[in-house]
Amino acid sequence: MMTKSKLGLVEASIVLMIILAIMGIGVIGFGLSPQVPVLLAITVAIFWAKVRGFDWHEINAGIKDGIDKGIIPIVIFILIGAMISTWIAAGTIPTLMVIGFKAISAQWFLPTVFLVCSLVGAAVGSCFTVVSTVGIAFFGIGVTMNFNPALVAGAIIAGGIFGDKLSPLSETNNLAAAVVDTDLFNHMKTILWSTIPAATISTIAFALLGMGHNHADMAKINTTVTALNNDFHISIIALIPIALVFICAAFKMAAIPTMLLNIFVSAAMMFMNNPQLNMTKASNIITNGFVAKTSNSEVNLLLSRGGIVSMMPTVALIVLTLSLGGLLVHFGLINAVMSPLSTKLNSSAKLITAALAACIGVNIFVGEQFLSIILPGRAFKQTFNNGGLASAALGRVLEDGGTVLNYLVPWGVGGVFIANTLGVPTISYLPFVFFSLLCPVFSLLSGFTGIGFKKSTTSKPQEERPVPAQN
Repeated sequence: MMTKSKLGLVEASIVLMIILAIMGIGVIGFGLSPQVPVLLAITVAIFWAKVRGFDWHEINAGIKDGIDKGIIPIVIFILIGAMISTWIAAGTIPTLMVIGFKAISAQWFLPTVFLVCSLVGAAVGSCFTVVSTVGIAFFGIGVTMNFNPALVAGAIIAGGIFGDKLSPLSETNNLAAAVVDTDLFNHMKTILWSTIPAATISTIAFALLGMGHNHADMAKINTTVTALNNDFHISIIALIPIALVFICAAFKMAAIPTMLLNIFVSAAMMFMNNPQLNMTKASNIITNGFVAKTSNSEVNLLLSRGGIVSMMPTVALIVLTLSLGGLLVHFGLINAVMSPLSTKLNSSAKLITAALAACIGVNIFVGEQFLSIILPGRAFKQTFNNGGLASAALGRVLEDGGTVLNYLVPWGVGGVFIANTLGVPTISYLPFVFFSLLCPVFSLLSGFTGIGFKKSTTSKPQEERPVPAQN
């Protein structure tokens, strides 16, 4: 058995490449659900750890540390499942769809979706909330208009991410600012060098892609609207849950109490809309999801979703992915690769490139948004300072390579959640999330040109400020 000697770059890289190959070939090559490849990757990591001399106590500690970071997101995802089903049963999502059919032309549908989702995201500070609320309504409208589901999903996700980056309520904005020890609004101002150009190009791209849909199938739309009007409570009152989300955001209420309150209000509206509804049926809707029984089979397919149980595949994959990430961090595999990168860089361009690569690598191997900010942030913080770059420059890189790309990793927390919520595989919608694909490109351009990255006024070592817990 090998002893636990110092872990080198070559050994760590080999182990990580094997794990990446297992997950990549399994998910992308064979089209498997991510759970099995990730489980196999965990097996490989544990086997390597035992050969390396780690005992089961250390292995269990790594798994526990990894899962611990995902407890709050897991609870939030469970609540989102309940919220989706109650929003449909209360008529909220059907009402949004009816309004959308009447107000949005097919030609401008895609850019409208992108911009509206951006505004909602900026207000609530969460791409997850955008996707699971107005995103579902827009997805139903787009599919009915015969748009490619992956393209519609791309517009929804891109808008939600852009809005998240514009919001002072965003957990990732606050976390990135804390990690690099800079003011939140200074951080948000700095990332505009990436987000504004990426959003502008995205809007143009969605407008061009939508030009081929000048003539929507009005008969299909009218049939859908009729089915919605006949079987759901369509009214302005049904939009109360949406207003409640904005009110809670204005009062800076945390995600969990916001969702619990929203579920309670939506459930009360379910009973008001349907006096024959009893507690058993309501509980079944919240637990197992809403099942639409209209005269339109496509509406039934679109609106039969949600429920706590629907989130269980997502929760299972998140637990497995975070377990793998916890093992890789605990065994020092991630640090063994990042540390040499962060200490042997002598130019701004190399610094930016290496930090982006580290963020992307953590996203791929760990699959967790917060860790894609924290781990590279801590590894490169002093190196950026020594290289004469301001702390806000590192914050921008952490967002461009970490936060916005997590939604594009099939086994990542964001990618798994969205694929499950919208029913579109991550690999299918990935090419259309232009915003996320462009942000790292603009960071690289700034790294090589110097435009958009401020220089540091001091190169002295700074004390690391504790990272606040995520709510």
